[in-house]
This record gives sequence, C-alpha cells and structure tokens, in this order.
Amino acid sequence: MDITGLGAVSDLASTVINKIWPDKSEAEKQQIAAAVMVVQGQLDINKAEAANPSVFVSGWRPFIGWVCGSACAWNWIGIPVVKVLLAFFSVSLVVSQADLTEMLPILMGMLGLGGLRTIEKMNNVAAK
Repeated sequence: MDITGLGAVSDLASTVINKIWPDKSEAEKQQIAAAVMVVQGQLDINKAEAANPSVFVSGWRPFIGWVCGSACAWNWIGIPVVKVLLAFFSVSLVVSQADLTEMLPILMGMLGLGGLRTIEKMNNVAAK
C-alpha cells in the first residue's frame, strides 16, 4: 500500500472518531470557563455576605432556616397539639395544616448543603 492510501485511511479514521467523540470547540470551552467564573463570583459574594457583622446582611440564611423550621414545627407538632386541646375543651375551630410545598425544597436544600459543614469538621478545617 502506498503513502496516499494510508493518508486516506487516516483521514477516514479521523473523521469517524470525530463524529463519535467530537472535540469541544474553543467557543464551548470559553462558555464553560465563563460559567465557572460566574459560579466562583457568586461563591465569593456568599463568603463576603457571611462574614459581614450586620445581621441584615449575614443573617438572611439563618432567618430562612428558622422560618422554615418554625413552619415545619407548627405543621407537625403545633397543629396536632392545638387540635387535641380544642377537642379537650370542646371548642369548634378548624385548624388546617399549612401548604409546605414552597418551603420544603428550600429547607431540604439548606439541610443538604449543611452536610458540607460536617465534612469540614471531619477534615478539621471548620472555622472555630
């Protein structure tokens, strides 16, 4: 087989490989790099907010946690206790449970992200 035939086979193999496993273009690589920069920027903002001594800046995450936790406590502990007390005192009042479909995803996200704190403590890198 001559050199020309090997070149054609090489070109064909290269074409087939590129169709199966395409190489990321430079534009895609730049888009990924830009997305990483945006995420890193948000992380830097979050760190700056958390370090702020003002409760109005650094306290919004704990506030959301307390609101969601209070709503869950009311829904699953407070309402049943109130219903028992209303029945005991023969008071006719309807107390219905709150719709937690909007708060539970926020709470679950906060609890899931809170697992990162456990990893920090296990690796002895947690802030004191």
